[in-house]
Amino acid sequence: MPLVDMPLAELKKYEGRNPRPADFDAYWERALEELQAVDPQLELVPSVFQTPQAECFDLYYTGVRCARVHAKYLRPKMTDTPQPAILQFHGYSGDSGDWQDKLAYVSLGFSVLALDCRGQGGYSEDTGGVKGNTHNGHIIRGLDDHPDNLLFRHIYLDTAQLARIALELPGVDPQRVYAMGASQGGGLTIACAALEPRVKKLAPIYPFLCDYKRVWEMDLDKDAYQELNTFFRKFDPLHEREEEIFAKLGYIDLQHLAERIEGEVLFFTGLMDTICPPSTQFAAYNKMVAPKDLVVYPDFGHEYLPGCADRAMQFFLQE
Repeated sequence: MPLVDMPLAELKKYEGRNPRPADFDAYWERALEELQAVDPQLELVPSVFQTPQAECFDLYYTGVRCARVHAKYLRPKMTDTPQPAILQFHGYSGDSGDWQDKLAYVSLGFSVLALDCRGQGGYSEDTGGVKGNTHNGHIIRGLDDHPDNLLFRHIYLDTAQLARIALELPGVDPQRVYAMGASQGGGLTIACAALEPRVKKLAPIYPFLCDYKRVWEMDLDKDAYQELNTFFRKFDPLHEREEEIFAKLGYIDLQHLAERIEGEVLFFTGLMDTICPPSTQFAAYNKMVAPKDLVVYPDFGHEYLPGCADRAMQFFLQE
């Protein structure tokens, strides 16, 4: 069959190209300490969208750097026993989606919390405040500032904070908090479970935000990764800072966070993906030491994967 990347046998052994900063663990421990100090000031506002079977809320909380973060929160009515909860994360530049598409999980007794990533298509804030380029794109936001100011650091922490909120919600069984998403949502699913290891199951689908240097070396710094190309062309055209830039991107490279995951993983990938190349995804998958299973679609790219959503739902329903 045609290939856009390595053969599958090589992908299963691939360990990634983007460097891991020497102080990576200290970086994320410092980040989690910052998150721990934040008072989330949780607010639930009944939504205008309601159904006979579900209570629906706009959920707001304060994240790091004082941003107010929004998520859609749906919970089943008339439940006397603790129920599972699922965290949902959307694709790059998108939003949490419609209320109605979450009702399938609510009908099965799940609470659903769907994040709006700060500064993207929904209602969450990006408070900004970094030096250097803000021309476009979130991967490069803060790249000319201190690594603690990288925007995706804050977004990753938002996912962990949402998980912590879910774990404490009335009616939620803290032993059954799960996460899922595709593309950026798949990447944020990995970040969430890595930074909040009490997430018991996760289903990342062709995750974004992995192995940036490999993306660049494959000449696929376009589409979702276009801002990497833009940054070098505008701010380092001779690549004099190449080593520094990829080292800094290593702090928000999810392949390096993946080993922290403790929950069970069901990982979906398409071998014809030219948006998030398969090797970048395998760089993260191969570093996961938690129980994991891989679902490979040989002929599919960054697109609808037939049966994927059904299989993920069955995974979350299994006790």
